[in-house]
Amino acid sequence: MSEKIIVLDPITPSTAERMRALLPPGLTLDHAKTRDYAELKALVAEADYIVSGQIPVDADLLAAAGKAKLLHKWGVGVDNFDLEAAKAQGVTVARTTGSNAVPVAEFAVGLMIALLRNLAFGHATLRENGAWRTTTLPKESLMISGKTVGIIGYGAIGQNVARMVKAFGCPVLYNKTRPLSAEEEAAQGVRFATVPEILAQCDIVSLHCPMTPQTKGMIDRKALQSMKPKAVLINCARGGVVIESDLVEALKAKEILGAATDVYETEPVPADHPLLKLDNAVVTPHIAAMAADNFASTINQMWGNIHAVAQGGRVAENDFVC
Repeated sequence: MSEKIIVLDPITPSTAERMRALLPPGLTLDHAKTRDYAELKALVAEADYIVSGQIPVDADLLAAAGKAKLLHKWGVGVDNFDLEAAKAQGVTVARTTGSNAVPVAEFAVGLMIALLRNLAFGHATLRENGAWRTTTLPKESLMISGKTVGIIGYGAIGQNVARMVKAFGCPVLYNKTRPLSAEEEAAQGVRFATVPEILAQCDIVSLHCPMTPQTKGMIDRKALQSMKPKAVLINCARGGVVIESDLVEALKAKEILGAATDVYETEPVPADHPLLKLDNAVVTPHIAAMAADNFASTINQMWGNIHAVAQGGRVAENDFVC
């Protein structure tokens, strides 16, 4: 008898077929067509295993999934899951640790260049109305080469960002809960710094920390005002790490040079959000982890954990959350 995987994200039929092609034996797959909560609750009632990337999974949604054994993150951050409700219901929670490290790191570096060089602005204005804005750019166009980069959150993604920007001759400061050893720092060519030191000293501040009570709202108006006037902020972490209203005001006042973000406090981001209207901001719709040539390895990692549970085993130790 087969067991069912339900993907809560409204994926395309072609993506679903690619996922089905990789399924281990004994498993079937269905997926949401919209983000409608009532639809999601009806769908999870059939689930033996739940997969979610960007869709929040709260206690009510879990309660509707009465026979679910495993809730698997399609990605890494589980801040959109109610972990206490999962524990109470006896549902194991897992994630695809390290699966998106290189795609997200590449994307973060891409955002740095798109923002610093006015690349995104030039593309948008030329494409929308043919405006040839070579002498009326919204801000200075600056190189990434030689800039001091601060990385807040130095896990697999942060370390890949450091590796990539070192190729531009960038000194790198990093912050994490448990600093590297002196030997590891020397090998990677990076130096530990506190968050206030990174904000004050770096030309580029790139966020790659998880969303926790300690990091929620960490980048507020005071933090932004402590940055260099020509510094830029990159956020590929979680929207809630940055207080968006403070960021909007700081950008309007030109207290920093610019910001680029792939994540938002509310997703999908409202179409009338003021951040989307600013010329010194680059905005993308939470797509940093999406890379077609990384798809199969990520899905196989996820399916491997689900298959292990289906066979009476456990998820991989590195992927286990609770």
